[in-house]
Amino acid sequence: MDQKHKVINLIILDESGSMQSIKHSIIQGFNEIVQTIKGVEKQYPEQEHIITLLTFNGLGQKYLLENMPVEKLFEIDESRYLPDASTPLYDAMGFSLGKLRQQLRNEKNFNVLVTILTDGEENSSKEFKGKAIKSMVEELKAQNWTFTYIGADHDVEKFALSISITNSIVFHKNEADMSKMFEREKNARMKYSNKIRNQEDTTEDFYKGS
Repeated sequence: MDQKHKVINLIILDESGSMQSIKHSIIQGFNEIVQTIKGVEKQYPEQEHIITLLTFNGLGQKYLLENMPVEKLFEIDESRYLPDASTPLYDAMGFSLGKLRQQLRNEKNFNVLVTILTDGEENSSKEFKGKAIKSMVEELKAQNWTFTYIGADHDVEKFALSISITNSIVFHKNEADMSKMFEREKNARMKYSNKIRNQEDTTEDFYKGS
């Protein structure tokens, strides 16, 4: 049997204090993404989907899931997602992207989908600056990595573009709007896997028509 095409889903989730008000919707939305990825893999059996979920705040970064195959995926609950402190987004990106790039150095047949979900701009990174993150994003986009940015309470499109991310969604912190946002996210993931199957460009227009 031919080796399956690997699709690595890296989700970088803001766990800063301001996310507390939408904690329930975030958990529900992430768990819907888990179900979506399971459905995608059934529909595209030639693809093997792996998921990594990193949460971050001023107290540090933690992997709730790391390189988990779809069949082993589990949902998260309120005991595992505990919003607190500030938003060191550049550090979270620099750390997780660098680690994943290293893990994939000997892989050939793969795509990476990076999803960043936050309700505020970077405000407390110590290790990485915006310029370094922008450079890393641009380098990885040339190697089958797709970046998406989902945000609230700041100029989402402007900030995403400042680090070379063109696929973005703005959401408002209410249940109805977040439900719509996660629906778009799910539809886009299905289209993304279809683009991989058809060998189309996956880096841009991620949310177009979703």
